[in-house]
Amino acid sequence: MPLKVLSVASEAVPLVKTGGLADVVGALPGALEPHGVELTTLLPGYPAVMQSLKRARALHTWDSLLGTPARLVAGKLDSGHPLLVLDAPALFIREGAPYADAAGQDWGDNWQRFSALSRAAADIAGGAIVKRGKAQRFDLVHAHDWQAAMTAAYLRFAPFGGEAAVPSIVTIHNMAFQGWFGREVFPRLGLPPAAWSMDAVEYHGGVGMLKAGIACADAVTAVSPTYAREIRSSAFGMGLEGLIVARGNAVHGILNGIDTDLWNPASDPALAACYSHRTIERRIANKRALEAEFGLNEDDSPLFVVISRLTWQKGMDVLLEVLDHLVGIGGRLALLGSGDHLMERGLHEAAARHPGRIGIRIGYNEDLSHLMQGGGDAILLPSRFEPCGLTQLYGLAYGCLPVVSRTGGLADTVIDANPAALAAGCATGVQFDGVTYDALAAALTRTVALYHQHETWARIRKNAMKCDFSWKASGKAYADLYRALTA
Repeated sequence: MPLKVLSVASEAVPLVKTGGLADVVGALPGALEPHGVELTTLLPGYPAVMQSLKRARALHTWDSLLGTPARLVAGKLDSGHPLLVLDAPALFIREGAPYADAAGQDWGDNWQRFSALSRAAADIAGGAIVKRGKAQRFDLVHAHDWQAAMTAAYLRFAPFGGEAAVPSIVTIHNMAFQGWFGREVFPRLGLPPAAWSMDAVEYHGGVGMLKAGIACADAVTAVSPTYAREIRSSAFGMGLEGLIVARGNAVHGILNGIDTDLWNPASDPALAACYSHRTIERRIANKRALEAEFGLNEDDSPLFVVISRLTWQKGMDVLLEVLDHLVGIGGRLALLGSGDHLMERGLHEAAARHPGRIGIRIGYNEDLSHLMQGGGDAILLPSRFEPCGLTQLYGLAYGCLPVVSRTGGLADTVIDANPAALAAGCATGVQFDGVTYDALAAALTRTVALYHQHETWARIRKNAMKCDFSWKASGKAYADLYRALTA
């Protein structure tokens, strides 16, 4: 019999996406199916999610789920895998983004919205769904990030009469986002007084939702092996490094994969021309299309791309400092992203200084991001920390060589084109240490030099495109962990 796992998250492609979390959650059901795992995804009932349901079939109702009426409805993801949706209109049907209003301000009731999601997940795991008079239970619950992490606390402190505890896993996609709320919300969570402790939800005098999940889950995973090590240090642990260290061998690093059906240059409809490592000459059509899209000069100089949130974490402040240098060494830049308004203004100013050499597009466009991977020569990721990163994996698949800081998943997935790696024929990109002007400028200079060594560049690009960063290995790692916890 397949292992039945409930995956709980605040977003999943193609229904709702603000970042890489959605890509991972959307890909997991298909990644785990070959390993004997039947994964059901539970999502909040945002407007887009509710609209995707062809028939909203209610499986369970709550008269009061943390103070609001709600119901559980069933559907399917585009992949055909099972989907559950928490339909609580007072919590999720509203204008704006999943976590913030139209002005970008966090919803003041986010503690209630995502605690309700977690409470519902615990109820479902414990048998809230009844079919033909029999409770339908799950063997394990897999919760993602702070928005679902409280599931582990509910499973631990609000058990279901007489039933064996359902094991749980919490995956940390980004330790920087922790879901901290004031102490006044604790009485409204429906947890017993024993949960208010340093070993559970209490954190710096308030409720720490990610902290609670890390403390209460049977296992914790980070989305790359290097990040799993990094978060044990004060530089990356964001105040929770002591807890991570205390959890010891319960903390695992499992690298994210990518959906190779959606991200495949041989069949991608967003490209001007599809190609593979065997037909790389077709790739030039995408470069020409990308130049036209961003108003860049049409030439054969190296075209760098950036697809990123414009934040300090992503190193975009340092990128701004080196743009004149990038152009000075013969490079061009196409950037797609949004975030810090001062960074956005600085990028527009750089584009005005270098017309035809720097093109900026503020916002996000999925199809354009595919074209950028298919037409760019190199993709820049100067992140100060990067739990895993998917953008560099897409770059490898598309032959858009990653230029990355040596941190987290970037360190795990890109092989630096140093002399030893070049001699061994295994280089796939460029790494650099420390997100500083000098380090990034040197990496750009080295990349441009490699680009002009045509045979070397072609070999690196071929190496990159032949890498396997599908979910095959990572799906097995998750399935093995699930079985170890349910044995």
